[in-house]
Amino acid sequence: MILLTRLNGSTFAVNPDLVERIQESPDTSVVLVDGTTFIVTETIDEVIGEIAEYRARVIALAHSMHFEAPSAVPASSRGGRRFGVVDGAKAPVRPADARRGGN
Repeated sequence: MILLTRLNGSTFAVNPDLVERIQESPDTSVVLVDGTTFIVTETIDEVIGEIAEYRARVIALAHSMHFEAPSAVPASSRGGRRFGVVDGAKAPVRPADARRGGN
C-alpha cells in the first residue's frame, strides 16, 4: 500500500496494483481500475515515485526470503500423481489412476 493525501489533508492508503492512471490538470487525480478517482496533493512524479518504491520493497522482500525445498515424498506414498492439487484437496480420479487403484 502507498500513502496519499487528499486535498483536505487526510491521509489514506491505496493498493498501487489497482492504479490505472494518474493525471494532473491542475490537481493530481489517481484513477483506479474500477473507476474510483482520488484527488491528491502529491504531484504525478511523487505518486509514481511512491509506486516505484513500493514495488522495489516488494521485490527486495521477496529476494530476502529463504524458502526451504519441500521434502521429497515417494509417489507411492502419495497415492499416485496429483498435479495441480492445492491444500490437500481431493484430485479427480483419472481413468489411468482408477485402473491402478490410486487417487
